[in-house]
Amino acid sequence: MKKFMLHYMAPVDAIEGMSQVPPEQREEGMKAWYTWRDSVGDKLLDLGSPLGPGTNFDGSGKTGGNGPDIIVAGYSFIQANDMEEVKDLVKGHPHLGWHERCSINIYECIEM
Repeated sequence: MKKFMLHYMAPVDAIEGMSQVPPEQREEGMKAWYTWRDSVGDKLLDLGSPLGPGTNFDGSGKTGGNGPDIIVAGYSFIQANDMEEVKDLVKGHPHLGWHERCSINIYECIEM
């Protein structure tokens, strides 16, 4: 099987709005993630975690912010036979229902 990295993309305003959500409501939202995790089973290698503010570093000492209004909000690692199988596994993923502009970028990890 191949290994894939999922990037959970979300608008900055939605991420910033999460700080206003009460902990019990955030916990309720995580139940959908756990249901998805259980449905994927052993194909999920690492559920991952949310990501905090990031920066861009080009090696010369210059840095930049996260970029425009859509950023990587979190990640997971999954294994599958091919990209089509990964797409099937992430259909109905709870991240896609969080905000109308949320999406999931899928990258195949190349073995070295």
